[in-house]
Amino acid sequence: MTRPLLALLHLCDSLFPIGGFGYSDGLEAATATGLVETPGDLQAWLDVCLDEVVGRMDGPAALLAWSAFERGDWEALGELDEEITAMRACSATRRSSSAMGLRLVTTWSALYPDRRLEHLLDRARQRPRPALPIAFGCACASAGVGMRDAGAAFAYTRLASTTSAALRLMRIGQTDAHARLAKTLERVPMVVEAMTMRARPESFTPAMDVSAMTQQYLHSRLFRS
Repeated sequence: MTRPLLALLHLCDSLFPIGGFGYSDGLEAATATGLVETPGDLQAWLDVCLDEVVGRMDGPAALLAWSAFERGDWEALGELDEEITAMRACSATRRSSSAMGLRLVTTWSALYPDRRLEHLLDRARQRPRPALPIAFGCACASAGVGMRDAGAAFAYTRLASTTSAALRLMRIGQTDAHARLAKTLERVPMVVEAMTMRARPESFTPAMDVSAMTQQYLHSRLFRS
């Protein structure tokens, strides 16, 4: 178990170079317009991120990608990638997900060589993907990380990234922000279990989608999305 665990810690560390620090997934626009102002607002944003974005859309996609990668079912993986990309209402988030996904697979393949990852990269050169959840699921499968652990790790990376963005965008102290994160993380095991039973990803996050789409119109920005 040691090697998969260490690989998973490496993948989830903010040090890992996929460029996630440059994206807020609409949180910057939400704070600029007053939708997210207080610690309580951040808690609500994190809850929606876990329940809807991770729990119903990106998380199930990552687990389905893990399974398809394990089977070597490249057609199913390609269809899933197209589906999860089409679900993103904002063009900026589609681009950012693809950019981070490709960076993840390229870097992971160089650090932890696997012929299956090389095949995935060959397919990616023919189309501008994979999306981040697909890449994450495949990287975990290639490293021998279990499916549920992969789901929990993906949830953590998304929630931690959002919390990191909030610290740069809001008037909130580190302890308070991490308290909100810790409270949300308590529900991750239950959400991951529900993710394993979803046959396909779903998406309904209108407030987040609108915030992401209005990001480009902000007078000044710290984040690209």
